[in-house]
Amino acid sequence: MQKIQHFNKKELSKVDEAVKVSEELINNFFKMSSGQWLKNRYDIKTAKDLAVHECVEGPFAQVIKYEGRKKGIHLGSSCFSLYKICLQDPAILKKVSEENDLSLEPFLLYILIHELVHVVRFSKFKQRYENKNEADVTLDEERKVHLLTHTILKTVSVRGLSKVFEFYKDWRR
Repeated sequence: MQKIQHFNKKELSKVDEAVKVSEELINNFFKMSSGQWLKNRYDIKTAKDLAVHECVEGPFAQVIKYEGRKKGIHLGSSCFSLYKICLQDPAILKKVSEENDLSLEPFLLYILIHELVHVVRFSKFKQRYENKNEADVTLDEERKVHLLTHTILKTVSVRGLSKVFEFYKDWRR
């Protein structure tokens, strides 16, 4: 049986940096205050911290919506949406190793921006979340999210990002 490959310590540090940069870029693009951003409850996890049903074949990440509730409060009115961005380490690492020109840092940044755009769109009701994984989201919605991701990232200078844009170019047509 083949062992599932997870991000190592160095790669996790790159994930952490990509998360910080992507949150800042999303905040700036959607012009959200930190208070508004915190209301969009989400968590980002890598493969080692995912439940079995959160691991998928194919996509580099997926967003799963959960219903949260404050401790000790049982009223339905106290429920909130919690979006979990599930990074699929094996798929990401495999693609980076297969594509000579694709570097981990800009690839992670693109993936995280993409998933955070989904979270913002779900939380602002621009797109309904129907308990679907990334593969089930409509192609039209995926194109919109890829276009927004490209729009957000084309304003920054990140080494290797042009190769990531090239990798995803068909989604912007």
